[in-house]
This record gives sequence, structure tokens and C-alpha cells, in this order.
Amino acid sequence: MDPSPIIAIVGRPNVGKSTLFNRLIGKRHAVVSDIAGTTRDRISQRFECNDYHTLLIDTGGLEAGKQENIEADIQTQAKIAIQDADVILFVIDGGKDLTPDDFAAADILRRSKKPTILIANKCDNPQIEENIYNLYELGFDEPVKISAIHKMGIEEVRSIIAKNLKTLKFKTGKRKKEEDKTNICILGKPNAGKSSLVNAITGSEKTIVSDVPGTTRDAIDTEIDYKEQKFNLIDTAGLRRRGKIEKGIEKFSAMRCLQAIERSDVVVLLMDGNAGITSQDCHIAEFALEKEKGLVIAINKIDLLEKGEEMREYIVRKLRRKFSFVPWAPIIFVSAKNKRNTYQILDQASAIMEERKKRIATAEFNSFMKKITQKHLPASRKIQKPKFMYGSQVDTSPPKFLLFMKNASNLHFSYPRYLENEIRKEYGFNGTAINVSFKDKGQNEKKS
Repeated sequence: MDPSPIIAIVGRPNVGKSTLFNRLIGKRHAVVSDIAGTTRDRISQRFECNDYHTLLIDTGGLEAGKQENIEADIQTQAKIAIQDADVILFVIDGGKDLTPDDFAAADILRRSKKPTILIANKCDNPQIEENIYNLYELGFDEPVKISAIHKMGIEEVRSIIAKNLKTLKFKTGKRKKEEDKTNICILGKPNAGKSSLVNAITGSEKTIVSDVPGTTRDAIDTEIDYKEQKFNLIDTAGLRRRGKIEKGIEKFSAMRCLQAIERSDVVVLLMDGNAGITSQDCHIAEFALEKEKGLVIAINKIDLLEKGEEMREYIVRKLRRKFSFVPWAPIIFVSAKNKRNTYQILDQASAIMEERKKRIATAEFNSFMKKITQKHLPASRKIQKPKFMYGSQVDTSPPKFLLFMKNASNLHFSYPRYLENEIRKEYGFNGTAINVSFKDKGQNEKKS
């Protein structure tokens, strides 16, 4: 269990919680929009606060009255964050009069009996003092006046958080070096069941599950331990083709998806078993391939596809044809709803990480390369034929190979694919992209 103190940011919708969250962690992580209710899940990030190592959580807006469907789930997520928090940042809009939602949120926070810091955001207007006095009606100490968008008052917030943590007897100092963990990014079209899969693996309800496409908007991190290994599951918004991504919130959500791929080790492409294979799924796999990540293709909702082994074999054959550009990606069948085979994803990710860390000795690799290049000489339409000289593995995660050749620029486009296939036959590298680059002496690299 993470011993770091937890800081939760709560308040009614559209008061600037996500903007404050981004200011405190020092980067744009939470999606920010003028549209109320943009944040839905709990979003967490490490937050270094005056020598305290904390976990900062952004939440959806708290609202009064009976909520239905997805809005009720947002309220539940916010209340869970309050329950787990050690210190709460209660954000209100200092430029407007208090609303029933502000008073309802204040009532929830008082009953929680957690240390609460009242923060009046959007206080960049000199005429704001008149509204500030009304904030004492909420029943908390003097509000901290800030403007998150203009970086005003942020240091004071950090100082007051640190003061509260000291009162709670949390310790400062260097945080212990984190153990190695495998970052697994779960990608797929909207409504493929990504959030359900995360909840099934973790055995919790951390992410909101809804039939409404686009429910998840941010990339949500969830750390778990499995078989004495650490994994970080990254739930993402549904990703569509570049040309189909709409402006506004969906565009920012798509950007978060791409950032999540960037910081992941293994990408799980989750597909709805009832929807069939579409070109969108292939485009999503291309994102992972471009970034040279590990890849697992997971077919979800097999509880509706239980027609025997013959049907599954038919689906696998169809997948192999559609995803011929990643023949090395393993295919698994899961049911997030029934929690069937979900841990196979962690087992596959663990095996892929071993492949990504594999290193081939230079002498052995050169001996192998000479054998396969002599078996099938490099093809070229030009007079100056390419010739293999020597090569080596220069990096891992992903495995990278640099091959020195005479006239490398004259290589036929099919030859790098031949070499990659032969390397995989000999050394495996199942489940991960590999990088094979070519270089003439004194010339730039030519990447396969």
C-alpha cells in the first residue's frame, strides 16, 4: 500500500479544480474545459509539496440533488476520493455568489471530519473582496485566494498543505526509489469495455463504467501488485482515427491517449467481440507500432461469443489477416463483465517485458546475420549492391539493432522486413516491436 499522504481536490463543477490540479503538479495532465463536468473519473498524480511526497487527486464536480446514471457515478467517485483523502482542497468560484451545490459540498466535507482547506479560485479581479466575506458562511477557516489560470496564490496553497501534513505527522524526506513496474496502456474504440476491464483486474470500481461512449476522458492510472510484480494500468478515452477526432474535449482526450502510449511499455488493444474488426482497430494498433511498444490484442465480451473453439479459431484467423503488420502480437479472449481470463493480460505483459529486455551478444548476432544475409543476398535495382558488414544490438525496451552495410541506401524496401522476420524466428521477441536500422560508414542511419 502506498504510504504517501493523499490530497483530494473537490468542489462543484466548473470552479477550476482541474486547472489547480495541473498547476500543482506542474504539467497539463487533467483535461481542462469551460464545459461543466469535463472531469469524470478520479485522476491521480505524484505531487512533491515542500519536501512531502504526496498523491494528488482531481475529482468530478459535486452537485446537490438526485443524480442519475453517469452523473451519479461521478458523484460516487468524488465521495470515494474524499473518504480516502488525508487533506482536502475545497475549491469554490471566488468571483461568483455561493450556490446550493457549494453548501451541499461543504456539508459533505464537514461530515467527513477531514482537514479541509477552502480555496477561492478566480480571484484575479480587484473587486472580488465583497464576495470573499460571504465565503465564511461555508463554515471553514479563512479562504485562500488564488487564480489557478494565472498562477496566483499557488505557493500559498502548497505552504498550507505542507502545514496540514506536518500537523498530521507525515514525514518529509526523499521518497524511496520506486520498484520497476510495467506500464500497461489499455486502448480501444469508445465503449469497448476498457474501464470495465480495469475494474475487473483490480477488483474495484475506480473507473466509471457506462454504456455512454466517451465516458472516460482522461488517462487514469491504477497501480496493482500481481505475482510479486508491480503493474500500472492506464485506462484511456476511446481513440478514433485522426480524421474522426472532433474538436474540443474529444481532441484533448485523444492527446491524453497518445501521451499514455508514449509512457507505456505494453499496449492492450481491446476490441468488442460483438462489433467485429474495423479499420479503426487497425489504426489504433498502428499508434502502438509507431511508438515501438509491446502489443496484446484482446477480444472482449466473449460471454456473448461462447460458440466453441471453432468460432474462436475463426476469429483468430480473421485477426491475423487484418493485423498482418503485427503478426507477433499475441491474441487473447477475455470477458471484463464475467472477469474471465482478465489476468492473462498481466501474464502476457510480464512475458513481453522479458522479451523487450532481452539482449543478444554481439558475436552471436554477427554470426547469425552473416548466415541469413548469405542465404538471401540483399536485393537492389541499382548497380551498387548492398552488402552486410557487421551489426549489434544497441538498446533494449524496445530491442534496437544497428546494421552497418555497404550501399545501405540502395536496399530494396522488402529486405528489412525479411531481416526482422529472421531475427524473430531465431530470437523470439514475441509481443514487442523491434527496431532494425541500417547505416553506411560515414552516412546517416536508414531505419526499417
